[in-house]
Parts: sequence; structure tokens; C-alpha cells
Amino acid sequence: MTHNLALYTFGQFLKPSEDPANDGFHERNDPLFELADATPGLIARSGYPDEPQTESWGEQVYPRFYRDNGDGWAPSTLSVWADAASAKAYIYRGPHLEAMRLGRSWFVEPSWPPLVLWWIAKDYRPTWAEGCTKLEHLQDHGPTEAAFTFRDWYSLPDPLQSDSKS
Repeated sequence: MTHNLALYTFGQFLKPSEDPANDGFHERNDPLFELADATPGLIARSGYPDEPQTESWGEQVYPRFYRDNGDGWAPSTLSVWADAASAKAYIYRGPHLEAMRLGRSWFVEPSWPPLVLWWIAKDYRPTWAEGCTKLEHLQDHGPTEAAFTFRDWYSLPDPLQSDSKS
């Protein structure tokens, strides 16, 4: 396969990050990253500027949906996967699924998509800014080949078909 799948997620806390209401989120955060890092199909994930053991893919920025509630950040992730099945298996099973079910107590009910997917060249690493742009594109235009979801999926264009139409 010549491409990988990029995945960007964004959430907005109901309360500032350090509020005790978010303790359950913070308790799960590192174990969930460790689980993701061990998941077959994860190619790589961006770290954060304050996380020296994992390189950050550019300056961490947030989409226009971000509202600073006094702590200067919001939970977001940026990762690259070999395929959709691997990403879905991590997100929608086990401890991550349990955390998602508890998310209603930590996060604002989003009026934006909680995640966006897009195809990237095999050796490419997307930036945080690109993830934001893709999420905003999905919100503004709905699912397209440029930005989509697991539910509204776009397969890679067939290069043989594309060449035969040229």
C-alpha cells in the first residue's frame, strides 16, 4: 500500500483541565497512549511540546472550535495508521471505548466532528495545523475525499483507474 491513514481528534473540556471533574480522563491518558503505541497498525503518533519522549509534529494548535477555559489547551491527538481496521479496533474496543463512554462527563457535547481521517503518502507525517484544517473542512463541507470519518468513508482512488482516465 502506498498510503497510510491520518487521524486527528479534538475535544473540549467542560471545565479547566486541572478541575477534579477531569481526574478520570487524566488517570486514563498515559495508559491509553501506551496501549495505542502497542497496537498493531499504529505507524506513529505525534507527541506534545511538553512530552519529550515523543516528537511533536509541528506546533500544537487547535481548530476554530477551541475555547480557552483558562488552561490554554484541549485534548487532541494526531496519529498515522496502516489501515482503518487497526484504528477502529483501538478506538472502539477495550479501555478506549470505556473512556469514550465516560467522555460525556469530561467533554463539551461537540457541534463539530470529534475526529477526521484522511489519506497521506506512506512516509509523510501530518502536522497539528493540518489536522485542524482537515477537521474544519469536514465540519464545513461534510465528508469528502479530503476529510472523512469511519462512517462516511472514502477509499483511496484506484491509481489504475485514474491513469486510464488521463
